[in-house]
Amino acid sequence: MTAPGRYEEVDLDDLDVEEALALAKEGGAQVPDGSGATEGSPAVPQPSPRGGSREHGENAADGTAAGTADGTSRAHTAKHGHHRATPWPEARALAGRAPRRPDTPVSVSLDAALGLVLAAPLTALTDLPSFDTSAMDGWAVAGPGPWDVRAEGVLAGHAEPEPLTDGEAVRIATGARIPQDVTAVIRSEHGRTDEKERLHATREVVPGQDIRPRGQECRSGDPLLQRGTVVTPAVLGLAAAAGYDTVSALPRPRAEVLVLGDELLTEGLPHDGLIRDALGPMLPSWLRALGADVIAVRRLGDDAEALRKALKNSDADLVVTTGGTAAGPVDHVHPTLRRIGAELLVDGVKVRPGHPMLLARTKENQHLVGLPGNPLAAVSGLLTLAEPLLRALAGRAAPETYTLPLKETVHGHPYDTRLIPVVLREDRAVPLHYNGPAMLRGIAVADALAVVPPGGARPGQELEILDLPWATAGIGVCFT
Repeated sequence: MTAPGRYEEVDLDDLDVEEALALAKEGGAQVPDGSGATEGSPAVPQPSPRGGSREHGENAADGTAAGTADGTSRAHTAKHGHHRATPWPEARALAGRAPRRPDTPVSVSLDAALGLVLAAPLTALTDLPSFDTSAMDGWAVAGPGPWDVRAEGVLAGHAEPEPLTDGEAVRIATGARIPQDVTAVIRSEHGRTDEKERLHATREVVPGQDIRPRGQECRSGDPLLQRGTVVTPAVLGLAAAAGYDTVSALPRPRAEVLVLGDELLTEGLPHDGLIRDALGPMLPSWLRALGADVIAVRRLGDDAEALRKALKNSDADLVVTTGGTAAGPVDHVHPTLRRIGAELLVDGVKVRPGHPMLLARTKENQHLVGLPGNPLAAVSGLLTLAEPLLRALAGRAAPETYTLPLKETVHGHPYDTRLIPVVLREDRAVPLHYNGPAMLRGIAVADALAVVPPGGARPGQELEILDLPWATAGIGVCFT
């Protein structure tokens, strides 16, 4: 007996032809209308074996859907079981509760630690500063002035200089070690020398001024950063200053991308029913920006056996598939998951675009996120399921949610959440055009996605904002 949602492992070789065909036709993803269109299709302007180019039941012009007074089609619900899809907030929360893989912390050099999470607290290995230093270029002086200036100055990086006696001064550079018995440092602009090379202060000298005393920032052994801190450039600087060459960190989750679809081209212009693959080039960089180490990108076409073998042989923490999540004749993801005995955690999400997305546990320490084949629908799946899952695997805390008022009216779906690309201007979210499930023109210039509740949103209404990973952190690094 299997756990709820778990597929029994089935070997198709043991089935007769009719049973195998019946199994292949079973689809866990939901199709919201009877048009035969599936959102798991690639971005094509004409019908394909995977379904139409439009979102199920959506109007291509405004993204709205026809339905009954309560926002649903009774025939649709009865036929396709739409209620089985997981609400969008619940799906994200479930993905964020994925168990941390049992990796032991790794020792990482500072130049490779950016974006990782500290696996142990960072404590100071030395006093900071480790000796009294000058905070300014100027003169180190002892006792009251005027002062006789020594011929040789004190530079940073040199051994401890000779002590000063009362009435003496010495030229000193910022960061240089303070000689013993120094009263203060006079900045270059606050002193002058006379014809006898005697130094005079042009303003009052306060004992200890412009001297950074040893241990001013911390003492050796002081706690600096807690376990779970994300390694930012500033953290790298602090770790280096505190004496570290390496830090103990949690390794990046390892991700593998499986590109499905016989109709995809890797170069050149579309022709003869073939289209360019947008997800193969896009997903690896996006996953890296979300904090993953992408170990492989494999193009499998519409080959159920190749998909099964790829899943069986993968040792990635996260496998991401593209397309094939609906119930078309070449949508092999659900039957293959069933065949290998995977546990289906999310089977469809109440979100547009992207509702046929899925999340499954394929091995004890491996998850699969099945993305729809339409590009913007795939982006929706990334931010709905892959982002919180990778965050949990990397040991990062969830970011604080925030909202911004909407600048213009946005049409909503009658009963599903809708994610739309926006730019952020003067503390407002401005909706972008070209936001259909097969389109990338909007997301390519977007700062974020706005979370539109069922029914739509009006100008001034506060909406939750999902930042795109490069909008604040830069391509290839995740600080979420």
